[in-house]
Amino acid sequence: MRFRHPDGSTVHLAYCTNVHPAETLDGVLAQLRDHCEPVRRRLGRDRLGIGLWLAGDAAHALVTDPSALRGLRGELDRRGLEVVTLNGFPYEGFGAEKVKYRVYQPDWADPVRLAHTTALARVLAQLLPDDVTEGTISTLPLAWRTAYDDERAAVAHTALTTLAERLDALDELTGRSIRIGLEPEPGCVVETTHDAIAPLTAIGHHRIGICVDTCHLATSFEDPHTALDALAQARVPIVKSQLSAALHAEHPHLPEVRTALAAFDEPRFLHQTRTRTAAGLRGTDDLGEALGGDTLPDASPWRAHFHVPLHAAPAAPLTSTLPVLRAALTRLVGGPHPLTRHLEVETYTWQALPPELRPRARAQLADGIAAELTLVRDLLTDLGLKELP
Repeated sequence: MRFRHPDGSTVHLAYCTNVHPAETLDGVLAQLRDHCEPVRRRLGRDRLGIGLWLAGDAAHALVTDPSALRGLRGELDRRGLEVVTLNGFPYEGFGAEKVKYRVYQPDWADPVRLAHTTALARVLAQLLPDDVTEGTISTLPLAWRTAYDDERAAVAHTALTTLAERLDALDELTGRSIRIGLEPEPGCVVETTHDAIAPLTAIGHHRIGICVDTCHLATSFEDPHTALDALAQARVPIVKSQLSAALHAEHPHLPEVRTALAAFDEPRFLHQTRTRTAAGLRGTDDLGEALGGDTLPDASPWRAHFHVPLHAAPAAPLTSTLPVLRAALTRLVGGPHPLTRHLEVETYTWQALPPELRPRARAQLADGIAAELTLVRDLLTDLGLKELP
């Protein structure tokens, strides 16, 4: 979906396809048919943006086979779909029964991560619509914190510098400008937007910036205004923003709140949980760990890294951090000029929701995704953006 900002520029809205498990190119093509096109039809649009997730095998197949890449581009066109952004964070296995810590491998100290991201950039340069010259890719925020030291940090810095040089060369070759955004996430080396400033300033290249995920922002109790002001002051480019909402528990000491939270403690994804104390932010790597005793102080609200549907906050006594998303979006695109032009709804946890909240069929999932996009569309038009055909 495209929107005209009051300054005349185009803002793109997509939804991320990592909600639909697929490891191969054939799986991606099936996604377009079974999920993406039905969402577009529900919205009554001739064109829908998707934030494509390409696993390692699918990306390799596309970058080594020009005819396969042309076939994917043709399939997107036939189904009324367009791609200006990719989710390059998970490498493989995102649809597995247990993802947890695996999603952080390979990290930026592993040459596989550089090779994969380079392949994604080359693919995206060919998938961009004919009238679009800028593409974006979100990626792992360097590494999970426990697997990182000064030596690995130096390797990661070199890899990202090499990537920037490759993106410059790709621009010269194709006329398409591809930018990469490190996506801060709780538990990683770059957990917050503040953590991103030093490494990104050290790289100092306009093609390497940040992807602001509003669920992660909220989970770490970052104030959107403070965070975005600091990024602007440091001249860190906001490459893209993923629009998502975290799970919020106002009174985690109450037994009924603990019971409600326990329904979201599931085995597939990691749900880092945080609370803000007088001594600073405290946290656990997973929700079950927080619920399992006195690990996490419970005198103040808890937030868990669980992407809940934007349009359907959990039932009381829980809620979501949708207000943080609203505040961030206002700053991102509500000013005289957009701070980023690529927005991506990323609720990948539909099938990890408590059983009674999960979509039971493809049609229900398509309804839910369409409802999320409708909510964001309304927020954008309220901010003065105009939806384009």
